Amino acid sequence: MITPTHTNGHLLVFRGAQWYQELSPDEIQRVMSAWNDWFEGLKNEGKLIAGSPLENTGRIVSGKAAGIADGPFVESKESIGGYFLLTVDSLEEAVAIAKRCPALPHGLTVEVRPIAPACPADRMIGEVSAASA
Repeated sequence: MITPTHTNGHLLVFRGAQWYQELSPDEIQRVMSAWNDWFEGLKNEGKLIAGSPLENTGRIVSGKAAGIADGPFVESKESIGGYFLLTVDSLEEAVAIAKRCPALPHGLTVEVRPIAPACPADRMIGEVSAASA
């Protein structure tokens, strides 16, 4: 079984990697400055474990006949542009942090996901085993 390395972990997944396409260079600079301030503030508060932008290219590996495919992976409004890994006390706190994302007004969305204490499939096997014992 894989045990998570972080307790109270929540992942913010930033979707809409092209949010800046219709902004002027000055507007992009303003949003990026606010983004960097947000990032540094979370780091200074001890709430940010890791975070990084992602390239728009990559590969998808699947067990289906196709095997490996090049990105982009989905429509640009849905593509993942980056992530933050947070350590916070609740999903509500993670959502409150996500609501402060400077790119939200420009079409970016933030998916907030709690880190699972165990793989859901592994957890199910454990529950089935415990019930039959």
